[in-house]
Amino acid sequence: MLRWTLALLAIAAVLAVLWWLSLKPSNHRDWADEVSRTLRGSVQGSLVTLHDIRDFDWRSETDYTARWHDDVYDLDDLSSVDMALSYWMGPAIAHTLVSFGFTDGRHLAFSVEIRKERGEAFSSLGGFFKQFELSIVAAQERDILHVRAGPRGEQVFLYPVRMPAQARRALFLSYVARANRLADEPRFYHTLTANCTTLVYDMVRPLVPGLPLDIRLILSGYLPEYLYSHGGLDTSLPLETLRARANITRLAAERADSAEAFSRRIRTPRE
Repeated sequence: MLRWTLALLAIAAVLAVLWWLSLKPSNHRDWADEVSRTLRGSVQGSLVTLHDIRDFDWRSETDYTARWHDDVYDLDDLSSVDMALSYWMGPAIAHTLVSFGFTDGRHLAFSVEIRKERGEAFSSLGGFFKQFELSIVAAQERDILHVRAGPRGEQVFLYPVRMPAQARRALFLSYVARANRLADEPRFYHTLTANCTTLVYDMVRPLVPGLPLDIRLILSGYLPEYLYSHGGLDTSLPLETLRARANITRLAAERADSAEAFSRRIRTPRE
C-alpha cells in the first residue's frame, strides 16, 4: 500500500513539473487597457524614439481616457533621475518607478509592472507561479504617478537620485533595450526575482560597481534607506528631511491639463 502511495505521489510530482514547464509567456492575450501596448524604442546617436508612451487621463480606476503617443528624446538633454515609490500595503512594500527629466521640462517615467489580462488583479502569490507576464511601461508622470496617488489612494514619494550623466544615459538606454527584448521575447513576472525593483537593480549594478545585494531590494519600501547608505541620495540632509520633501501624494492626486504642469507641481516642495 505504501509503495502504491509513493508511486502515485511521484507521478503527481512529475505531472506537476511537466505542467509547470509547459507554461510559456505570451504577448498575445486580452490585455487590460493600461498594458495593452508594448513599448519599443530605436536609437540614432543621442536621439531615442519611443513608440507607445502611455498618457491616460484617469478620472477613476475604471473611468479614463486612453491615450498613447510616440516621442523623441535627446539624451544630450537628459538632466535628472528621480525614484518614485508608491506604497499601498504598509511601509515595507512599495512599487518602484524611475523618472527621467530633460532640460526642456519634459519627464518620462519607466515602470516595471505585471502585464494584467482584462479583469485580472495583482497577486503576490500568483507572481510566484507564472500567472503574469512582465511589462515595461513608459508613461507621462501625470498618468502613472497621478493614478497611484489619486484614484488608487496610494502614498507616493519622489526622490532625486544622485547619478553621473553617463550613468543616467546608460540607465535610460537600458530601459529601452529591456523593453525591446520583452516586446520580442515575453517573460514572466516573478515576485522575488523579476519585479519592479530587482530589474532596476540589474540595470543599475553595471553602472555602479560594488552596489551590493540587500534585503531592501525585496522590501522595496526601504529603498530610500538603501540608496541613502550608498550615496544615491543627498546625504547632506537627514533622511527624514528628504522623506518629508519627497512626499508628493497630495500634489500628485490632483489632475493636470499638461504633463509639464504636473511635473512642475509635484516638484514644488523640493525647490
